[in-house]
Amino acid sequence: MSSPLHDRCDAIVAGSGPGGASVARELARRGLSVLVVEQGSAAPVAGTLGQMAGMAAVPGRGAFFHSDASLLVSGITAGGSSTLNFATAAPPPLGKFAAHGIDLQPALDELRAELPMAPLPDALIGPMAHRMMDAAQALSLDWRKLDKMIRPQACRAGCWRCVYGCPFGAKWTARDFLDEACRDGARLLERARVERVLVEHGRAVGVEVIVDGARKQIKAPLVVLAGGGVGSPRILHRSGLGPRSVPFFSDPVVTVMGEVDGVDGGAEVPMAAGMALPEEGISFADLTLPRPMYQAFAAQVGRVDRLFAHSRTLTMMVKIRDETGGGVGPRWVDKRLQASDRARFKRGVALARDILRQAGARHIFKSWHFAAHPGGGVPIGAGVDSGLRTSTPGLYVCDASVIPGPWGLPPTLTLLCLGKRLGTNLASSSIHRRPGEGRDPC
Repeated sequence: MSSPLHDRCDAIVAGSGPGGASVARELARRGLSVLVVEQGSAAPVAGTLGQMAGMAAVPGRGAFFHSDASLLVSGITAGGSSTLNFATAAPPPLGKFAAHGIDLQPALDELRAELPMAPLPDALIGPMAHRMMDAAQALSLDWRKLDKMIRPQACRAGCWRCVYGCPFGAKWTARDFLDEACRDGARLLERARVERVLVEHGRAVGVEVIVDGARKQIKAPLVVLAGGGVGSPRILHRSGLGPRSVPFFSDPVVTVMGEVDGVDGGAEVPMAAGMALPEEGISFADLTLPRPMYQAFAAQVGRVDRLFAHSRTLTMMVKIRDETGGGVGPRWVDKRLQASDRARFKRGVALARDILRQAGARHIFKSWHFAAHPGGGVPIGAGVDSGLRTSTPGLYVCDASVIPGPWGLPPTLTLLCLGKRLGTNLASSSIHRRPGEGRDPC
């Protein structure tokens, strides 16, 4: 997907996650010359622990420790965190965006018509997910299968690779849209870091990138930052267009685990089923993880007696909608739980324990919390307007940083909707020639 670098194009998209890839696709399919700049690699996904660690576990690059020792992880790779996430298609909260004059329903309808987006068939629901779902339903809880962005015909029962990156093409990721954009003429510059936005006479005119250790300027009348909840606020700061530190939300998660009899598993699609308590800001799902990750969680809290119980241990996710706070800074990320966050976790963990006990679990324990979806640092209504425009003409932001307030939901589908809407609007308002009629190369 990589290509030679030229000095000018119609649009530059900094980041290839769901927001960036969907913007790039809409622009490219309408004839604009687009350059997508991606800090990570576009190497094929191998589904290995080593590759995943290189994408998301390098301290200061994809992984950040908070002052309370919790962990924030994001995917630095083509496709962004969608390459490593659990492919859960949570619908966007339309009312939250409608309050800012944004109608995501048309984009949502189009995406639902073209993407794999449905609950998994029963044959792909693992025994651990079934055990937790049965227990929750026995307690009269509204636990049900979740919509997954997975192609069932390519998915394999008993597979554990979702979180490492699916090498079989079963899981939809933003790489799919990136590939489409490149087939329509977009160019991808991988392993390149956007250092800053170039501004002339008060208008964005391109970006400065670091590639192969050298700095290079690339010009374009449209610049879309899609570097994620951590990346985009940092680019704005380095460009002199944003504060040194911005508050954010992180959608913190704990896992609650317990050993059961009659199950020999540990290899299945995570988050196959679950439930949400939107009024309380808490959600739950099964979260069966590969053995090394399970063992890391157990060791983290000193449960060495549980290290070798992976195949018999039910793991449940408890995620909360946390209060905005802390800060994304130039070289650090920090956010402590507030009192209301701890109260949500207390309620959620107690309910998770009840479900696991109903499932027959014993030796129940929980992990420390970690951040799932950092965002909100450049929110709609403050950092950008309803068109995702910054105060600098020609500069837009389209990633989790624009989400207008505490979240608590998997953001992939919402970001695809925002990106589709933004790309369509930018293309329709741009003056450009038809493909092949002297467009600037990119």
